[in-house]
Amino acid sequence: MQPSFRPPVPRPVTVAGPAGPLEARLEDPAPAERPRACGVVCHPHPLYGGTMQNKVVHTLARAMQELGVPTLRFNFRGVGGSAGRYDGGAGEIEDALAACAWARAHWGCGTLWLAGFSFGSAVALQAAAVVRPAALVTVAPPVGRIIVAPVPRPTCPWLVVQGDRDELVDAATVRRWAGEFAPPPRLEMLEGAEHFFHGRLVELRSVVASFLSEPADARE
Repeated sequence: MQPSFRPPVPRPVTVAGPAGPLEARLEDPAPAERPRACGVVCHPHPLYGGTMQNKVVHTLARAMQELGVPTLRFNFRGVGGSAGRYDGGAGEIEDALAACAWARAHWGCGTLWLAGFSFGSAVALQAAAVVRPAALVTVAPPVGRIIVAPVPRPTCPWLVVQGDRDELVDAATVRRWAGEFAPPPRLEMLEGAEHFFHGRLVELRSVVASFLSEPADARE
């Protein structure tokens, strides 16, 4: 983190979602300036306590904010103050599409960075085919659990971050899966990190910020 960086105060906003209003938080590190990009972050599984307040979700958003990019975190349908109920992933992809459209319209910004953690990374990966982000970050993608069918490779630069001690997602499976894409995403395997990256959030933030700070043509 830059010594002078002050995290922006989260501002409650409401996104019009396909199943009703979605509760969200906007964080803009430079509200007086037009941003070069905007970021959207998707949270982990709604049925297992996943919300936009998750620490990994905060970390992904913070990595973007430290680069001067405003972010939108949101709760999927049925979570917190968001209307609707869990829809097995299909409806949650629609929620992510709505959040991305809202962010682009709000900031007048065509360049989008999309990220997700666990279940949220599966949603972000599938939403990427529609929203075509400038960069995609998927942390602990649930390969073999939620990602069970072939997924088209996103056309954008793509980072996968995985802990090799993940107790929920098998690291070797993620490595094999990533290697099947052409070209493969950039894979950062954090030695000793488990699923929720306890004690490793600063390192996670650094890895993500490093990827996003590279010139677009160097991110592959």
